Amino acid sequence: MIPLILSILLVGSAHAQGGAQGQLDASPALFSVLAALNQAGYDAEIQSTSNSAVRHLVRKALASRDIPSLAELKRFVRDHRQENDTALLSLYISFALCVDGPPNFRYRLRRNDLPPEVAALEGLQDLMKRFHKEAGIDELWRQAQPEIERLIGVYHQPVSEAVLLANGYMRNPTSGVMGRRFQVYLDVLGAPHQIHTRLYGDEFFVVLTPSADPVVSDIRHAYLQYLVDPLTLRHAEAIDKKKGLGDFAQPAAGLPAIYKQDFNLLVQKCLVKAIETRLLSGPGTASRRQQMVTQALAEGYILTPYFAEALAEYEKQEQSLRLYFPDLINGIDLAREDKRLENVQFAAAPQIRRVRQAPKPEPPALTGVEKLLEEAEGQLEAKSLAAARTLFLQVPPATDDKPTQAKAYYGLARIAIRENDPELGERLFKKTLELDPEPVIKAWSLVYLGRLSDIAGESGQAAAHYKAALAVKGASEKAAQTAEQGLRGEFRRKSQ
Repeated sequence: MIPLILSILLVGSAHAQGGAQGQLDASPALFSVLAALNQAGYDAEIQSTSNSAVRHLVRKALASRDIPSLAELKRFVRDHRQENDTALLSLYISFALCVDGPPNFRYRLRRNDLPPEVAALEGLQDLMKRFHKEAGIDELWRQAQPEIERLIGVYHQPVSEAVLLANGYMRNPTSGVMGRRFQVYLDVLGAPHQIHTRLYGDEFFVVLTPSADPVVSDIRHAYLQYLVDPLTLRHAEAIDKKKGLGDFAQPAAGLPAIYKQDFNLLVQKCLVKAIETRLLSGPGTASRRQQMVTQALAEGYILTPYFAEALAEYEKQEQSLRLYFPDLINGIDLAREDKRLENVQFAAAPQIRRVRQAPKPEPPALTGVEKLLEEAEGQLEAKSLAAARTLFLQVPPATDDKPTQAKAYYGLARIAIRENDPELGERLFKKTLELDPEPVIKAWSLVYLGRLSDIAGESGQAAAHYKAALAVKGASEKAAQTAEQGLRGEFRRKSQ
């Protein structure tokens, strides 16, 4: 078996799920499923500066594509709504981790072994097969590789060091038990500052979304859980003898319910938190360790103080933690812990960790025709129509790019409307449409043409323009609303 610290260094270019053990990677299945989720209405923290640029690029690309399955996908997500955006993301991450990815999205686990929340997503496999093909996700996945590789590079060294530190403390010559797998996936399409962990059989997954700073401590925490999990399972009978202590944790408001219900998991988490305190080094180590222990106890991790003390004794001998673990459990003195815990004051709520948002990037300085267009729009907004016209007229001769030329003609058309010249405005809006404009400009040009037709009493032609505007993929919500008003005849009645 390859030691984890070696296999985690074998970072390749985002292979298919199910690759080498202990790999830091990205997942095609996660990418496709979360691309679908974004198009189905998942907009959590879309304005955050910590989002990956890939998320915005994928959403923009998909918004301009004809995806027949999208309406059904939106209904599916709506029918399986969750209590909040984090829970929604978590649900679809679970699904993505349970399938083998595109193009088939077959379950990797037996039906009876699927998590209940995933088993409830009946029909999503077939829907994902269609969406993946219709939306051209393979192309977007290839385009995302440079950014994915950059993020992997950011995490590579610190994660390797964190894993090495954890293995060193537990005195593990390898990554653990033969046949088990620890996998970190970097996801670029979810809301930032999230970490999701899953244990499916012998597979332990960590899914990270973008963050201003690498969340290496979270990865180390998950890796320690991966290492400790088989120890608590192997010695479940001995742990069960200490189960009465779990009653002390029940009033802890900040302790997740799963740890109140499963004492084995509570022991596992307390030990992981205690190990983290022992991994601290540098100035003020003793006070920082005590602060972490105190915080863990206040949140309901009642055995963290005991383990933090007992680990100091473990460090003085030579056995690995795997062999020393029975001594840790047997050393729990029920009477002593009863006395330690009888007057503990639990926190009213879990501690909220503050995350640093990435600084908002400065917009690139505009040059050439883009600068002309920006200045022209500024003059038009200021109602300096002559100055705006002069600037817009300089754009078409300065570029061969048709969508850029379309922006200039769209500006000139609006000037004509403001100067009460509907015939010139109509010609210019039609010229705009001939130049393959961006969706927003295309939709608004059609809306303007619809209103001009309404004014001319050509209701049939107006309706055709409004319908064409509504069919534009990527049109603004305001343009769509205006087109719908036009179809209802609201502008026709006003012009009579």
